[in-house]
Amino acid sequence: MVELTLKRIAEITGGSIIQGPPNLSFDKYNIDSRLTQPGELFFALEAARNGHDYIFDSAQKGAAGAVISREVHPPNHNFALLKVENTLTALQRIAKSILRNQPVNIIGITGSIGKTTTKEFIYSILKNNYRVLKSKGNFNNYIGLPLSILDLKDEHEIAVLEMGMNTPGEIKTLTEIAPPDISVITNIQPVHMEFFESLHKLAAAKKEILDGTKKGGTAVLNHDDKLVLEISRGFKGRKIFFGTSENSLIRAQNIKQTSLENINFDLIYGREQTNITLSFFNESYLYNFLAAAATAFSLDVPLKIIKKEAKLLKPFFMRGTVSILESKITLIDDSYNSNPFALNKCLHSLARIKKGRKIAVLGDMREMGKRKEKYHLEAGKLVHHLKIDILVTVGVLGEKISQGALSSGMDKNKIFSFKSSEEAAQELIPLLKENDIVLVKGSRAVEMDKIIESIKRKR
Repeated sequence: MVELTLKRIAEITGGSIIQGPPNLSFDKYNIDSRLTQPGELFFALEAARNGHDYIFDSAQKGAAGAVISREVHPPNHNFALLKVENTLTALQRIAKSILRNQPVNIIGITGSIGKTTTKEFIYSILKNNYRVLKSKGNFNNYIGLPLSILDLKDEHEIAVLEMGMNTPGEIKTLTEIAPPDISVITNIQPVHMEFFESLHKLAAAKKEILDGTKKGGTAVLNHDDKLVLEISRGFKGRKIFFGTSENSLIRAQNIKQTSLENINFDLIYGREQTNITLSFFNESYLYNFLAAAATAFSLDVPLKIIKKEAKLLKPFFMRGTVSILESKITLIDDSYNSNPFALNKCLHSLARIKKGRKIAVLGDMREMGKRKEKYHLEAGKLVHHLKIDILVTVGVLGEKISQGALSSGMDKNKIFSFKSSEEAAQELIPLLKENDIVLVKGSRAVEMDKIIESIKRKR
């Protein structure tokens, strides 16, 4: 991690040292007192919880100092205190200063769906040729991104950073902290729509990553997404398109789901071509892989590395993992989140399975904005169109999925609606039979993972 003295941090942030020797060095930084490590510098951020209330906790766990914005009583006489006007601004200024002084290429990733998966895929491929830092988990906002930058080491050549947003201007702030050399846009779909009047407004907010890309930088873009194409028209740098169309430099052709957990396709990699098999149930992972391959192409990574790493990629926890239970029930856990695009891909993947009853257990899709009911009704209609055998829904909006399926002609005896995941699990488990294929998907707020846990425990 980056090592800075208390004096240097004061210079960067414009803060004042209240207590502690100026030459005291820090190489660990944190905002959560529960995760405190000995010797770290604690930033007392003022958010839903006021970090100033947890300074004593951090000191008891070994923190050596804190950045504060109001008067506090020192936990002990050895504890360093640096007072600034705003602790979050201070954190961001430190991150910006680090990037100004350390020659590292920034890969910024945004999009409605698949940012974290794409980041992990990019890291997996690039680590073969470069020394790479990736942001932790889904640290993709104005707090998480600067914290990730503070993890940089001298040997790092590339930093792969997610850039998420809920409202206009957020990505602009992130690109001001870490201007990308390569900007990746996975897609633009109706997610976080409660903050936007239309998809075009959402697209304009995503465009901020292109506006913030360094002069002469590269944009890696989903050619199959019309809104991505629209916002990229004015981009002056190099464009590398990925997708399934002939206009994509990096593309997948002859796509086949060869088994429940395998997608096979021909990868066109510039002027080269090879056959790839990905170990994933959900076809939406294909686009994450293509985005990663296109990013690697921009950095001259050989195709043989792409092929080698493709064999090692696996689904992440709660994002399409497949389990075969002792009762010979196949359980597909995609309970991390849900939205219309991802659900569409999951249902199509489920429908392609040839054997066993296909059961879709679907919860609310949250943050859909004014058209939320329409999206859920359409999902229900798709369930019937794809001939899914049984539909189980959870939540108030989930009931709209049931209504959509019923209105399109699905047998009412094959549709079950519940208010909570606990109730759904209790009623679903007795319905399950040997060789059933069960897909569980919904937004985190609906707690669909509880259904997964119950099925695994009782079946």
